[in-house]
Amino acid sequence: LIIDRDVRLGILGCPNLPVDLKKPKGEKGCLFVAIKGQGAFQRSFYSTEKTQIRLADISSPSAASFCKSVVAEHSSHCDAAKIALLLGITKPPLRIDSMCKYCAVARDDVDIYLRLPVHVNYEENIWDHAAGYILIKKAGGIVSDINNKPLDFSLGRTLKSNKGVVVAHSKIHRQVIDMVQQ
Repeated sequence: LIIDRDVRLGILGCPNLPVDLKKPKGEKGCLFVAIKGQGAFQRSFYSTEKTQIRLADISSPSAASFCKSVVAEHSSHCDAAKIALLLGITKPPLRIDSMCKYCAVARDDVDIYLRLPVHVNYEENIWDHAAGYILIKKAGGIVSDINNKPLDFSLGRTLKSNKGVVVAHSKIHRQVIDMVQQ
């Protein structure tokens, strides 16, 4: 729900995402809800009990992990690998598609999500990012484009004034942006 450029509510349903990523064969199906002024929450599709979620409190990008798209057409895997190397990240990336990447960062499965443009004229659709944007924001993170500009949801159906997406905890976001700029 976007009112006057402001994302106020985001709901993400992830039917194939494990409730606990450490138990990939366990229960699947998660609902994520973020409400301005109330926080970010997760619940199973099979329960009404909700759990507040927060990004990991990480202070060094070298200790981080990141996620990337399974499909290479969505984001530059080569550039993401270079940025991970510059940041000193040694953990293998979590390969996951859809808005589940936002959910994985928000609930502390991974620490960084990079969506790096593969075409110079590509514009992200607002519906692919608005719910994830508020989820990360309410869970303690920052979402910007690759130039550290806030995502602008006021220009119609796409993020026309933004290029790519960078998601990370507020303590390391600036360092991630610096490496993306390199």
